Amino acid sequence: MELENNTVTEFILLGLTQSQEIQLLVFVLIFSFYMIILPGNLLIIITIRSDSALTAPLYFFLGNLAFLDVSYSFIVAPKMLVDFLYEKKTISYQGCITQLFFLHLVGIGEMFLLVVMAFDRYIAICQPLRYAAIMNHQVCYVLLLALWVGGFAHSIVQVALIVCLPFCGPNQLDNFFCDVPQIIKLACTDTFVVELLMVSNSGLLTLLCFLGLLTSYAVILFRVRGSSSEGKRKALSTCTTHVIIVFLMFGPAIFIYTRPFRSFPADKVVALFHTVIFPLLNPVIYTLRNHEVKASMRKLVNKQFICGVE
Repeated sequence: MELENNTVTEFILLGLTQSQEIQLLVFVLIFSFYMIILPGNLLIIITIRSDSALTAPLYFFLGNLAFLDVSYSFIVAPKMLVDFLYEKKTISYQGCITQLFFLHLVGIGEMFLLVVMAFDRYIAICQPLRYAAIMNHQVCYVLLLALWVGGFAHSIVQVALIVCLPFCGPNQLDNFFCDVPQIIKLACTDTFVVELLMVSNSGLLTLLCFLGLLTSYAVILFRVRGSSSEGKRKALSTCTTHVIIVFLMFGPAIFIYTRPFRSFPADKVVALFHTVIFPLLNPVIYTLRNHEVKASMRKLVNKQFICGVE
């Protein structure tokens, strides 16, 4: 539906909490976390791009994961931090739809990237002799393009379903950002069918990706059970890291999108971790368990420090 057919031109965000003291505490914590972890993610991207030794598909995808997570954190966190400073928190209709579009574009893109990374690890561990032939640079770029196309298609469907709804009454969103479960409640029409479509498009897709990822890592561990102790150790380390990220990424998403759109007390806390905290942590968790990337980062930092001293 066109904007002129709606009487709602902006939405009022009720925010994370109504307590000024809690808002101040959360602002300080999130801002501090943001200023510490965000440069770390940017350092990961720069390190992988600048080190010629980190050209394997694993590092190519890790760099893209860091890029997606940094992008994801910019969609919600900056406005949330600014809104903490104001009593009345508003966002225009167009701004709300734009935020929703990029939230789902990057979010689903990251989920698809985790699927691609699981496929990459499966080939590397279970078919090492064919790995170089299968996961060549061309295939990596095709997979990267595919996940962006998939994210775009998903996001367009989400936005199309929302803009077709009439908004003519209440305009208070019980959250600190715009997302489907909160927006759809404000439509002045029956939204049962739209809710089913939304759950199918977001919830079912998320759940299937999650189950597929867990299955793939279970298969990897099953395949290496007869390998040497060193091979088992490496496979277990890789799978453990990936599974941690899978639970961090998919757990909150499943909680939010695979159930009917009704409110629960934990919704805002889960949404905070899903949109702000976990996206910034994901690449850091990968990096802390990867000796090559850590060594390259130390080398880059030391090089810049020496150049600065000179």
